[in-house]
Amino acid sequence: MNKREFLYHLRRYQQGSISRRQFLGATGLGVASAVLATELGLRPRRAFAGDIGDRVSLCTWPSYHDPANLEVFTQATGATVEMTVFGSNEEMMAKLQAGAAGYDVLVPTNYTIRDYASQNLIQPLDLAQIPNHDPSAHDTRFTGEGAVDGTVYAVPKDWGTTGYVINSSEVTEGPTTWKEFWDLTQTTHSGRVMVHDYQLTTIGNALKYYGYSFNSIDAAELAKAEELLLAVKPHLFGINSDYKPSMLSGDAIMSICWTGDAVQLRRENAAMQYVLGREGGEIWTDFYAIPADAPNVKGAYALIDYLVTPDINAKEVLFHGYPSTDARTNALLPKELLEDPILYPAAEVLAPLEFGATGLITNEARAELFARFKSA
Repeated sequence: MNKREFLYHLRRYQQGSISRRQFLGATGLGVASAVLATELGLRPRRAFAGDIGDRVSLCTWPSYHDPANLEVFTQATGATVEMTVFGSNEEMMAKLQAGAAGYDVLVPTNYTIRDYASQNLIQPLDLAQIPNHDPSAHDTRFTGEGAVDGTVYAVPKDWGTTGYVINSSEVTEGPTTWKEFWDLTQTTHSGRVMVHDYQLTTIGNALKYYGYSFNSIDAAELAKAEELLLAVKPHLFGINSDYKPSMLSGDAIMSICWTGDAVQLRRENAAMQYVLGREGGEIWTDFYAIPADAPNVKGAYALIDYLVTPDINAKEVLFHGYPSTDARTNALLPKELLEDPILYPAAEVLAPLEFGATGLITNEARAELFARFKSA
């Protein structure tokens, strides 16, 4: 295998497009990966070992977990972590609603948890089985929606914002608003802009063009957002929640973007700049939860407990670039990361942002609007 082929498979694995098993099979690095993890100092921990089977299935987002951490978990427990990657909470929910999805751990966003719980799609958590989770260490601004009517269904993973990324070597206008994002999409940079395949963020940030709430379900306001999106559609390069490859290749030069993706893109290309539109937008928290029909509940608890351990979580943050809600984790992170304005925006920048509202994942008007936009 030549260097180009290896890097291609490595990037797909890092982005969560293929599983660890597929990566090792494609590259023949089964033995080498174990050696690499040892050399990096990521040694197995007996605390996570036990009879949890040979597989734990993780339903998550692209580029959201450090492959080295998952490899160490496998070494410690004998259980391979098999990832399925989705681009939206709607996709995740639809798969669970269809039944027999086979996932052991789910990574839902704050606004969806009450809906998941009300449909009995996730199970209440036994926190005694997650001893490395300390609720008192977490910033309560970001963690409340993990509990529904006093019952804990999810524990926090990390938090972030939704803005847009520009390749500043080509987008020289210096946009600072959502209005500029959508206007440039239809004019100067037509054909080179991407939006998420996710109604919450794409509709939400179209609403911001008019100064409406990110969470609006008002019929007149949604009609205006649809009008904008239909006008924009012919000018888009693509509708995809995994936009980093296109940004890095130069096919796209601007995209709706999540915090950590902006950090990852900047690592690859210093010209990548993250913008939080001055009109506002989204702030969010992602959580770990266990599906109601998880086939390996014991393995699910073991994996969650491992990933929320402060030193492991710190390695996760360094990999994916999303800020932690856990003060114990933050104490282990380098000062320059904690002062990064992408990860930790100033209070006045955060002030206009809105958490997604409960019920949006099942809102028919927004779902139908997005379906019309995609099919146009």
